[in-house]
Amino acid sequence: MAQVTVTIDGKAYRMACEEGQEGHLTELATQFDQYVNHLKGQFGEIGDLRITVMAGIMVMDELADVKRRLTGMEAELSTLRQGRDTALDNALAREERLTGAIAELTERLNGISRKLTAPASQRVPAET
Repeated sequence: MAQVTVTIDGKAYRMACEEGQEGHLTELATQFDQYVNHLKGQFGEIGDLRITVMAGIMVMDELADVKRRLTGMEAELSTLRQGRDTALDNALAREERLTGAIAELTERLNGISRKLTAPASQRVPAET
């Protein structure tokens, strides 16, 4: 298990993390320290514990907002996928109808071609 020292509000904290996660943990601590410093700038020295709790609540508020947005985007993605699937089904149905119409037309043209190329004695008079 790796260890890294992070600094929050001017105080060093030694923390354990998985191998390879040192940079990520350091970045998270830096971001959290920015919250703490922001609150200290707004409220002054109101106590380390209170500032830390307030910063934690700010982070959780942002996380909740991100979760709400993610849920909305997942719902939108689901709607888009359903629309895509419906459009694909409709396109396949149109393609099948078109294929059938082309096959029918091809058969009719072949019939006309057979009549035109048949010897004169075998031709059926055209209907009027």
